[in-house]
Amino acid sequence: MTRPAHEILKYLRLLPRALAVILLVSAPLLAVPSLQAADQTIIEAPTMKKTGAGFVLMVSLQRGS
Repeated sequence: MTRPAHEILKYLRLLPRALAVILLVSAPLLAVPSLQAADQTIIEAPTMKKTGAGFVLMVSLQRGS
């Protein structure tokens, strides 16, 4: 076989591997449905009241040592 024929066969052998890699990389992107956030209502949970106990605990532990 000639040199160009060897090059063509080399690329034809590489093509299925390249397609498999491209499919594996793009599969998560294709699996995510398109989002339309403007049509949806977002209900947020009420925020919890901060008590500040963490700071008091930190100061009391520093005084003990």
